[in-house]
Parts: sequence; structure tokens; C-alpha cells
Amino acid sequence: MVTLLCLMTLPAAVVLLGLDAACASRPSAPPSAARATTLPIMGTSRLRADQLTRWFNSRQPRPSGTYAATVPVETLAAMFVEEGAAEAVTGDVAFAQAIVETGWFRFAGLVPASFNNFAGIGANDRTPASFPDARTGVRAQIQHLRAYADPAALACVVPPLTNPCVDPRFNLVVPKGKAPTWNRMGNGNWASLSTYADRILNLYSEARAFSGVQ
Repeated sequence: MVTLLCLMTLPAAVVLLGLDAACASRPSAPPSAARATTLPIMGTSRLRADQLTRWFNSRQPRPSGTYAATVPVETLAAMFVEEGAAEAVTGDVAFAQAIVETGWFRFAGLVPASFNNFAGIGANDRTPASFPDARTGVRAQIQHLRAYADPAALACVVPPLTNPCVDPRFNLVVPKGKAPTWNRMGNGNWASLSTYADRILNLYSEARAFSGVQ
């Protein structure tokens, strides 16, 4: 995950940490603004895939690197919204999380784009997970988020999950539901960075403002 990049590959980490701030075409909201509202991980996406795509295309840093995901961004955004809806996870915020983890889908860190791993799953022990396609990678991220947010999701099986388990680290989240809000991510939940939640929420706040969604 993002934390590993800070510990292992400093130059790449610096790139990732700077992409959504120094290189952006529009400024990020301050951390205090991002923290003003508690945002549950479980819930309904507020932004549609087309809104996420338009925001991404207007906001992504230029000319830092090249988009490298295995599917176009509009396809990827749709997958996040669809997979999030399947598990009652806010897929639009998970899309923002993926931007943080991949450096705007440039994949300059430990996890290559060909792994279809948009969340750094397994990267903290130097064995990042690899998925056969983008849909599976998005599904794994959504299922991992549900493990963090839903105390009733005690096992990676159907049910409680809607789709078959593809998250290789679902069972490592103990206890289930220990971080029910995006605000609690970081500081050991998903990543150790104390600013991890702020980075995700800043981007999501921008995306909503761009589309006029309050």
C-alpha cells in the first residue's frame, strides 16, 4: 500500500505523494475541510462513472507520467461504481483511493499496472497481489474495504459477500468493521500514513465539487 512506498522506494513515493498536490491543475482542499464530515465506507456512491471520468480527465496531473491502467479510465470508473454497489461500498470514494494508491494510475511504485492491483493489496509485505483483469482488481479492493467497514462480513464467502471472494487478504483484517468510515483510514488502517484519509477525502471533495454534488 502507500505506506510501503514510503519505506521501500522513496523516489517513487515522492512522486506519488506529490502528484495530487504539486502537479495538479487545481488545488486540493485543506485537510480540515476533508475531515469536516464523517464519511462511511458502506453506502451508496454519490457520483456516477461519467462524473468521475470528467473530473479525472480535467484534474489529473500533467505531464507527470502516462496513464497505464489496463482499461480506459471511463471503464475503470464504471467498475468502481458497479462493484461498490454490489457490496454496498462507496465505490466513488474507492476510485479516489485508487488514485492515491496508484499515483493517478501511473503506477510509479512497487505495483506494476499489469497486476490490476489498484489498492496496493499485499504490497506491505513486498508481495503485491496480482489479478487477471481490472474488474477482479476493483472487486478485491471493494471486498477489502468491506472487511474494514462491515462487522457482519465475518468471512470472504457468499453470503455475506455478493460476489465470490477474490480478496487474498480479507481474513487478515481483524476485527471486521474496525474502520467503518473513510476518516479512520490511515494510522494503521490500510496504510500507516497519518494523512492517508485526508488525501482520499480531499480528492473526493474535489470530484463532488466539480460535478456540483453537495
